[in-house]
Order: sequence, then C-alpha cells, then structure tokens
Amino acid sequence: MLSSITSLSVKLVQRYLPSPFVFAMLLTLFVLIASMISTGQSLPAMANHWGAGFWNLLTFAMQMALILVTGHALASAPLINRTLAGLARVAKSPGQAIVLVTLVALAGSWINWGFGLVIGAVFARALAREVKGVDYPLLVASAYSGFLIWHGGLSGSIPLSLASGGADLSRMTGGVVTEAIGVNDTLFTVMNLSIIALLVIGLPLLNRAMHPAQPKVADPSLLQEPASDALPRETLAQRMDDSRILNLIIIALAAVFFGYYFFNNGFALSLNIVIGLFLFIGLCLHGSPERYMRAVQDGIGGISGIVIQFPFYAGIMGMMVGANADGFSLGKQITDTFVAWSSADSFPVLAFLSAGLVNVFVPSGGGQWAVQGPIMLPAGQALGVAPVVTAMAIAWGDAWTNMIQPFWALPLLGIAGLGARDIMGYCLLMLVYSGVVISACLYIFG
Repeated sequence: MLSSITSLSVKLVQRYLPSPFVFAMLLTLFVLIASMISTGQSLPAMANHWGAGFWNLLTFAMQMALILVTGHALASAPLINRTLAGLARVAKSPGQAIVLVTLVALAGSWINWGFGLVIGAVFARALAREVKGVDYPLLVASAYSGFLIWHGGLSGSIPLSLASGGADLSRMTGGVVTEAIGVNDTLFTVMNLSIIALLVIGLPLLNRAMHPAQPKVADPSLLQEPASDALPRETLAQRMDDSRILNLIIIALAAVFFGYYFFNNGFALSLNIVIGLFLFIGLCLHGSPERYMRAVQDGIGGISGIVIQFPFYAGIMGMMVGANADGFSLGKQITDTFVAWSSADSFPVLAFLSAGLVNVFVPSGGGQWAVQGPIMLPAGQALGVAPVVTAMAIAWGDAWTNMIQPFWALPLLGIAGLGARDIMGYCLLMLVYSGVVISACLYIFG
C-alpha cells in the first residue's frame, strides 16, 4: 500500500510540478494578482514594489551560494575521502551500514548542509562497496535523511541570518528583529537540541527497520571511482598554482584572523564566519590553490538555482510588504489571519506546518525565509511568541519537507547514480517520523 502511494506521489510531482525557477515565476504572478486584489493597488504600483525589492537580497544570495560551494569543496578533500573509506570498513552487516551512513550524514549536515549532502553520497558509495547485501536505494535515502538536521545546525540560513544582523535582517523579519540574535538563543536552546537528539536517536533505527528482505544491491558500474588527474608542474606558473607554501601562508593569515576573532567575540557565529571557516579548512585539506579551485568548480553547478531564484524571492517579498495608501499590504493581511486563527501555544506548530508546505514550492531555506519571515514573525510577535521560536519553527519546516522535495537531493543523487523515484518511498516514512518529533518539541518547548 505504501509503495503504491509513494509511486503515485512521485508520478504526480514529476508530471505536474514545474522546475523551481518556473515555480518562482508562477509564485511571482500569484502574489502580484493576490496583492492587487487584496490591497486595491494598481499594476504599476505593484510592479514598482516588485522591482524595488528585486535586488534586496544580493548579499544573502551570495552567502547561500558560498555555503554550498565551500561545503562541497571540503567534502571532496582527499583526507575526507580516505577517512570515509576507512570508516566504511567498520560496518559488517547491512543494518550497521544503514545506521552508520545515517549518523555520518546527520553529523555532516549539522556542520554544513553542502558538506553533509556530499559526504553522505560518498559514504553511501563506500559502504556499498564494502558491505554485501545492503539495499542501495535505502542506503542513499538514509544518507539524504541526514539533511533533515541542517537548518538546526551550524550552516542554517535562518539562525545565521539572525546572528548576522544588518539591514537585510530587519527586512526579512518585518521589522520585528533589528539587532543580531546569537546562536546560543537559536541553535543551542533546549527546544532545538531536543529535536536534534530525537532525530539522531530515532532516524538510524527507523532507517534500519526499513531494510527490505530482498535488497536491491548497487550496480557495480555506479561504484567505480573516477581516475584522479595529476596536476602539471612544468612551468613556474603551474608550480605557483600548485604551491603548498603559498597555500600555508594564506591559511596562517586566516588562522591569525579567526584566532583574534574568537578570542574577542567568543563562539559568535555568523554566516560570514562560517563560510570563512569552511573556505580555509577546505583550502588547507586540498593542499594547494589549484586543487582547491578544481573542487570548487566541481560544486559550482549546485548554486545555479540560488543565483537566479533569489532575486525573484526578493521581488516576491517586496510585493508582500508593499503597502497601499492606507498602510495595508498582503503580508499584513496574512499576518492578521494567522493571529486570528492561532494562540500562543499553537502558533509555533502552525508556523512549522505552513513552512513545510511552502518549502515544497520554494525549495530554498534562504528564499523561504525571505518570503515567510516578513509575515510570520510579526504574527508571532502579536501573539506573544518569541521571534526566535517563530524563526526556528520556519527553519525546521523548511528542513522537514525536503524529504519529499527532491531539489536539494539532486547533488547527492547525482553522486550516487540514482533518481528521486528510487529513494522517495523511504523518505516518506522519514517525513512522518520527523514531523511528529518536531511538532511535539515545538508545542512543548515553544
């Protein structure tokens, strides 16, 4: 029964859901029409709100692109690959392989979501080579399940956006938050840590329990490692490109900066600090500028959606908050509706569920924050809900439905050599379990 439902849902998504970029365009038109009807503003007025907001998130978009690229480059470092290959030899049975890949993917995604996606796929391939009889689609799905934790981790775009401050923060929170909120009040709260603990305990056990009696083993052709190309070092220019000495000097300079920063600021993470750490750690592990740039180029294709879609999300945000002469906007009306329907107790769960729905259509944590932040945070404030609770409810809603939104699974699936259809049935059960856990924690601790 479950496999039939899953197969039907995948077919419907593949047939009717357009690409994320096209959906951003359709969502733009929907918000345009809804705003014109609800506020009585003219087409030129709404077009002005749209155009004025279109470029408001360029800094944030660049930060999101660098989070993915630096995480991808770090995960492809030779030391990381050797470590994963050695760890794969620890697993002696299919069940152990499933548990191990889930835990590694969870840890990797908590550190950096781009890093977690890549090491999950690489580790799944390594385990498939070492462990006989393990179901390869479930192994890859288990690797993807680690992505559930990313928005509660060190590269979560919403908590880091709150920690970064600046003019973008006020715009994306509807004016509710104007000063930076540190990660101690978002990532390291009892609520967030409780969600993470229950996922770390429950997901490996759930994934192991789903292992089929008749597994689908990996095609050996999918597990072959590409031959590494040696870098030429014949000319002075080529030797400089592959210079380990120059690499070490730049890394030493970065170490001085980060040492000075953490000495004076403590564990005060922001988007820029996290990106910088991953950039220079990756540069260190690759050993030379040329080797690191090759790793960056391998991951650069993954940012195409971020680069082109974020201006549209910013334009949508501009229309959502664009007010008429009486001060009414579509965002304000939606906020008033949420306030009318919710209580302080139920609002965090409602914010989580609504964010999960929006994520199906806007598969980007940063883009979703741009669309929902100006609506949900003022609504939560009106009900007496702390801004950090509302923000983290949105963050977890975004992470939750990634299990049935394959947009961010594409890099992992490309490395593993599978399609979304192969893993979707398993991901559906992961969605159910994680939804119950997150909702319960938001209701209890929110």
